Amino acid sequence: MIKLPDIRQKFTDIKKQVEQTVFHPYLLKYIETPVIDEDKLLILVSIMDRLELSDNKMKNYATTMMLIQIALDTHEHISNAAVDEISRQLTVLAGDYYSGLYYKLLAESEEIVMIKELSKGIKEINEHKVFVYQKELDGIENLMKSIKKIESSLLVKFSNCFKVDLWNEFIANLFFFKRLLLEKKLFLEAGSSHLFESIKELTILNKNLSIKNLSVKQQRDLLVICDRYLDSSKQFLLKGIDQLPYLNDMLEARITSIINEHQPIAKTLVEEG
Repeated sequence: MIKLPDIRQKFTDIKKQVEQTVFHPYLLKYIETPVIDEDKLLILVSIMDRLELSDNKMKNYATTMMLIQIALDTHEHISNAAVDEISRQLTVLAGDYYSGLYYKLLAESEEIVMIKELSKGIKEINEHKVFVYQKELDGIENLMKSIKKIESSLLVKFSNCFKVDLWNEFIANLFFFKRLLLEKKLFLEAGSSHLFESIKELTILNKNLSIKNLSVKQQRDLLVICDRYLDSSKQFLLKGIDQLPYLNDMLEARITSIINEHQPIAKTLVEEG
């Protein structure tokens, strides 16, 4: 494994650059603070570091990618009926603001190929979000494929630009795995998860039954389905981690930490009620 003693410093410097661009003080008065996915940023920095890109290019690409992700996430919150109209309008404007920033960055650097590839990624993500959120899926497998596309399409398109597609399957499984962990946690702790709601719709005949009113057996059945996909991705990640090109210590430690978060509990779920 290649040791990169300065990878932490590069990651920290680039993260600060992204935060300076993203955390607009006026917007932060009215909308939730945008979340920068540090794991996606670390993957980006690790890939770019081995491509011998200049620091300016690395910061520009990383900022662009995070702006796109945040723009997509921000627009996704618009449909939240709990927010008032002013907050809704500001959220729309914030999403548009982040979108405009990433187009500006790419246009200024004349990255035509990058613009085309990332535009494909955005289109792909939005198409699969429609499938998931409008419940236009015809099976669990298609649901999971769409979740995987939503979580990884941007990074996959980015790696394609630099011909480092050996990362693609690993990236797709890593962030699919991470998303499943989050949805499982939401389901167990809050009884609320869009993914588990979709699984319920596809597997339980009584469509009027609220996810919070499921029997213990029905809850366990949903968890078994989720655990099956978590287990499959975990095995892929464990085998693939040794085959990743240019893996550095920091990235390996973080990937291992994510993998170790999965503890199957469906079979030992304590019955309640």
